[in-house]
Amino acid sequence: MTHAFDAQPFALPFDPKSTALVMIDMQRDFVEAGGFGEALGNDVSLVRSAIEPCKRVLEVARQKGLLVIHTREGHRPDLTDCPPAKLTRGGKTFIGEAGPMGRTLVRGEAGHDIIPELYPIAGEPIIDKPGKGAFYQTDLHLILQNSGIKTLIVCGVTTEVCVNTTVREANDRGYECIIPEDCVGSYFPEFQKYALEMIKAQGAIFGWVSDANNIIKGLKG
Repeated sequence: MTHAFDAQPFALPFDPKSTALVMIDMQRDFVEAGGFGEALGNDVSLVRSAIEPCKRVLEVARQKGLLVIHTREGHRPDLTDCPPAKLTRGGKTFIGEAGPMGRTLVRGEAGHDIIPELYPIAGEPIIDKPGKGAFYQTDLHLILQNSGIKTLIVCGVTTEVCVNTTVREANDRGYECIIPEDCVGSYFPEFQKYALEMIKAQGAIFGWVSDANNIIKGLKG
């Protein structure tokens, strides 16, 4: 049965059976005080605004039986999967260093895990990714293919980095992506604005932009 999301630059038809919700990197290291995001000098309150809209979309997606996938950015404890270009920023090393929630962006540490408000439930795959894009060096594409997914609702942080990278990767692989703008967040308001404009430009060159209310309305049919 075909439904449609109200979106920009135009409505996006979709079939709930071939639609998945992807929650990008809603991790403690990025959205809670004391994590990696704050260590870089960012105001985490700017990304926490996405939590409540994400909760609302997640609840309805679960009610409607959509495939829900969560991603976490992080590295092996020995950091062998973290390239030097990422490990050091501006002459400083953050990844792997001790922080209030354990070693920063290291798998298995408290800060690496997903925030309690959006924590996965049984049956929801978690993709542990070493890069910014959710398809890079992961089995995300395989999982989506095996589930017959064609449309992705993409939420999470940050809009201009991991969300944008994942949407571009998805577009190249043939998926149609829709991003609810209040379900994604950035530490930089201007980046939020332009990252979303880039996605929907030129007739949805990478995807569609909507909001939580329209996603929920579309899912409820």
